[in-house]
Amino acid sequence: MPTLNDIRSTFLSYFNRQGHEVVPSSPLVPRNDPTLMFANSGMVQFKNLFTGVEHRDYTRATTAQKCVRAGGKHNDLDNVGYTARHHTFFEMLGNFSFGDYFKAEAIPFAWELITKELEIPKDRLLVTVYHTDDEAADMWKKVAGLPDDRILRIPTDDNFWMMGPTGPCGPCSEIFFDHGEQYWGGPPGSPEEDGDRFVEIWNLVFMQYEQFEDGTRRDLPNQSIDTGMGIERVAALLQGTNDNYATDLMRALIEASADASNTDPDGPGKTHHRVIADHLRSTSFLIADGVMPSNDGRGYVLRRIMRRAMRHAHLLGERDPLMHRLVPALVQKMGAAYPELGRAQPLIEETLKLEETRFKQTLDRGLKLLEEELSGLPQEAALPGKAAFKLYDTYGFPLDLTQDALREQGRSVDVEGFDAAMAEQKAQARAAWAGSGEAADAAIWYDISEQHGATDFLGYDTETAEGQILAIVRDGAEVQSAKSGETVQIVLNQTPFYAESGGQVGDSGEVRTKDGIARITDTRKTAGVFIHFAEVQQGEIAVGGFAELEVDHDRRTAIRANHSATHLLHEALRRALGPHVAQRGSLNAPDRLRFDFSHSKPLDAKERARVEQEVSAFIRQNTPVTTRIMSPDDARDIGAQALFGEKYGDEVRVVSMGQLEGSGKGLDGETYSIELCGGTHVNQTGDIGAFKIVSEGASSAGVRRIEAITGQDALVDVQKHYAIIDELAGLLHAAPDDLATRVRQLQSERKSLSNEVAQMRRELAMAGGSQQGSDASDQRQVNGVSFVAQVLSGISGKDLPALIDEHKQRLGSGAVLLIADAGGKAAVAAGVTDDLTGKISAVDLVRAAVPELGGKGGGGRPDMAQGGGRDAANADAAIKAAEAVLGG
Repeated sequence: MPTLNDIRSTFLSYFNRQGHEVVPSSPLVPRNDPTLMFANSGMVQFKNLFTGVEHRDYTRATTAQKCVRAGGKHNDLDNVGYTARHHTFFEMLGNFSFGDYFKAEAIPFAWELITKELEIPKDRLLVTVYHTDDEAADMWKKVAGLPDDRILRIPTDDNFWMMGPTGPCGPCSEIFFDHGEQYWGGPPGSPEEDGDRFVEIWNLVFMQYEQFEDGTRRDLPNQSIDTGMGIERVAALLQGTNDNYATDLMRALIEASADASNTDPDGPGKTHHRVIADHLRSTSFLIADGVMPSNDGRGYVLRRIMRRAMRHAHLLGERDPLMHRLVPALVQKMGAAYPELGRAQPLIEETLKLEETRFKQTLDRGLKLLEEELSGLPQEAALPGKAAFKLYDTYGFPLDLTQDALREQGRSVDVEGFDAAMAEQKAQARAAWAGSGEAADAAIWYDISEQHGATDFLGYDTETAEGQILAIVRDGAEVQSAKSGETVQIVLNQTPFYAESGGQVGDSGEVRTKDGIARITDTRKTAGVFIHFAEVQQGEIAVGGFAELEVDHDRRTAIRANHSATHLLHEALRRALGPHVAQRGSLNAPDRLRFDFSHSKPLDAKERARVEQEVSAFIRQNTPVTTRIMSPDDARDIGAQALFGEKYGDEVRVVSMGQLEGSGKGLDGETYSIELCGGTHVNQTGDIGAFKIVSEGASSAGVRRIEAITGQDALVDVQKHYAIIDELAGLLHAAPDDLATRVRQLQSERKSLSNEVAQMRRELAMAGGSQQGSDASDQRQVNGVSFVAQVLSGISGKDLPALIDEHKQRLGSGAVLLIADAGGKAAVAAGVTDDLTGKISAVDLVRAAVPELGGKGGGGRPDMAQGGGRDAANADAAIKAAEAVLGG
């Protein structure tokens, strides 16, 4: 009996032998189709190949594609567990031709694979074709030898595929398996077609037309093939059942659930085990592909699936978290085909455990409230909408979870009443927002958020994606379009652009539509809406259009490196300076990082070197940077550092990097840096490249600031400094290692020479003074006091006191005023011999002279005072002002 893994391998190997490229499954979050919440078929990742927008180096492909149908128009959630074939997660096997082969090859491929490779009995098969597709019908007769009564012509859209209202389209041919008369049901097209006897196992889509807005169709220049085979359905028939949950994979997960809960897999809890097995797959794969539980968008759908499974675990009697204990069984069965499942296993387990732990805390109270509300109602009466909304609003019960719980009691929910209660709450929230004191135009973002929901952020996993333009805002008002040269803000349903938060600057990049190009200069976030600040550079962009989104890769790479280096820097500072170090602000930009931290004094050279060396050591270690989702309390319990200014909800992203030898902190006792952080980071610490501190100084009282650079910027900076060193070595005729010694020698020589020059200048000044001593302009009698006044060039202000003392000694009794002219600026000093200080003060002389020189004040002692001014040109006026003081 072939296992599901055998079937997958057989399918891919067969088409690989037929010249098809085996292409890995794309992530569950579509990056090239913003209309889809999750990938729901194999062709999603090839959409642009079919339309001709994209070209690859192959024209044939085959895949095993992960698919989820649990939100939007493709939603099977309510039926999961109650039917034989409904799933939230399933695998779609497919083969594709992009203008290479068409019906004449696709039909023989399908028939050979089914009847020879998989050995499905021919007499149990029948096919459908679109009622006008004679070519396909003739081909089935020729290749398979099927009679007319097993080639059913279907005139409805069930056998005509369309990508949308316009674009590529074409007829389909579906292959059905007859499970036998023991099952009720009729062939496709009959009134009993919804029964379990005839089950579709493969759909071949022949894309041969392009449809236009007026309804006309034209043959495509390159006709293509898109097929989809549900692996679970094929596994069921090959394993002798028509129940997907009886296949080897699903049975293994069901038994794991039964073992963990110590219950019978086929007993009263059978439906609960089926729900848990299915939801285990969808939640695990969604988490592995970067979706995290939240209260909006894809994260909300994930949370609904998780909580639905957890309620069924509760109904099994489990009081402790169950789902996370089943992940190893899933990885064992599917990890080989999907390696991302094994890589993300710790994250999946922690996320499931956290969500189930939190949900169990409210489940009992919610169910109690539900029972109280039902107790006063007539038998089978619907639950009032307000009660259902209270469960949602207070206990986090999604409406469909309440409906699922009531379904088992034959009850329903007053959905209109629920919607009315929801609308009332939104109106109250908007009124509160309007009165919150936010910026006047902030209400527009709240309105957009209410209308379209929060923006889905894809940027943890990709820098490119497609999005739908939901709103364009110009000058604080919504507009329908924007043309070249206009500056606007754009809102999309999903985006890879990171919005400024936690010290990390917003992304920039480009948005391209079929009619225009806009340059994104910044990204910010308000009310859950990502706001893309844009300059339209070409053509026109319009609301409702689809856009290709591309983050500036080089800029994002530099920002990521600086952000991750900030985490390493934080921990290095704590270890070098002490546990008092805490983050007090940060900036992670493309050209630098800035980190403010609590510390009372500057770092000395040894501390700075230690920090640089430690950060560099963990960069060279090149270990993975991992992310976990935890509650804030659990994160702090393992030593995670919270970043200053961040607001944390019920769940936080915990970023870990670096490995210690021996003892440390963290879940395994060996993690170097653990921080709560919602930013983007490098994959490996080695991606940071290099780290260099460029400055360290005071930011505010008790807070120091470090600025640093990483990667190429750090390398360029090091090269620049080495170039300077080489130049200095050449100028000083010294080896680079001897530069410090040579510079100290030069400093010593310079100091000695400076002292000699100063002494000579003083001697020269005094010599000039003695020669002019009899000159009345230098020495004169003022009010009976000998007064010497000179204007000196080439003398600094610090030389004046010594000259004053020499003049006082020569005078014996008198006053001196010296003005040094240093490049136009003036330094002033005055002296009075001791015998005259009782009636004359040097301070008064200076304060009289300084204003004439463009200065203020001046001070000192009665026998010696100094001051300065901006302009030495008025030295004569300054001398006269001093004389006036002496003249009384």
